[in-house]
Formats: sequence, C-alpha cells, structure tokens
Amino acid sequence: MTKVRSRTKARRRALDILFEAEQRGVAPTVVLADRLIEPGPRQTPPPAYAAEIVQGVSDHLAEIDEILSTYSHGWTIERMPAVDRTGLRIGVWELLYGNDVPSGVVLDEITTMAKELSTDESPNFVNGLLGRVVQVLPMLRA
Repeated sequence: MTKVRSRTKARRRALDILFEAEQRGVAPTVVLADRLIEPGPRQTPPPAYAAEIVQGVSDHLAEIDEILSTYSHGWTIERMPAVDRTGLRIGVWELLYGNDVPSGVVLDEITTMAKELSTDESPNFVNGLLGRVVQVLPMLRA
C-alpha cells in the first residue's frame, strides 16, 4: 500500500512540475532541476518516480501529443484544459513506458486527478481518451 500512495504523490508532483513548466513556457526538466535544488516552502524535493515521469514525458512529448491528438475525437491538444492535457501526458507515458504500472491503475489515478483538479466533464473525457489508448497499446508498442 505504501508504494501505491507514494506513486500517487509522485504523479501529483510530476503533474505540478509539468503544469508549471507549461505555464512558464520553460522545459519541464528546468523546473524539475529547480525543484530538486530548491523544493519550495514546506516541500521536499520531488520523489524519484516524479522525476522519472517528468523526464519521460519531456523526452517523449512529441510522440505522446501525437497519440493524444490521434485518439481524442474532436479535441485538439491546445483546446484541452491544461490540467487534463498534463494528466493525459503522464497517463500515456505510464501506459507506454511505465512497464510495471497496470493500465487500470493509470486510468484510475489520472482520472482521479482530473476529478480533483479540473472541470466536471474532465474525468469522463480523460478516462475515455486513456481507455482508447489502452485499446491500441499493442499497436503503439509494436
């Protein structure tokens, strides 16, 4: 159970870092490095898994956004709420590269973040889009 909670917290920290980077118009790795050096008031440095997510999303951003664009019926990346877009990027990265994370966990975690942080419609949108990605994972991994 501790690993689950720590991963949940790491995802949330990764979302915060990726969101901040996008809002500031800087590379996610720059914000990550800042947080590792100077975490901020009342914060500890990001967990290793948060850093892994941020680095992974940063390394594969073009591919992740292409996947999201392809499977988000009627929505462009730019039109998505920023929190949803950031959570979806984390979700796609975990689905494709987080080898030890079950798909159901990814969908649940990212949908929960959308429910807590975004619009009333966001959880259904996020869950549906990640669900479509899960259906085509074998093709995406090929």
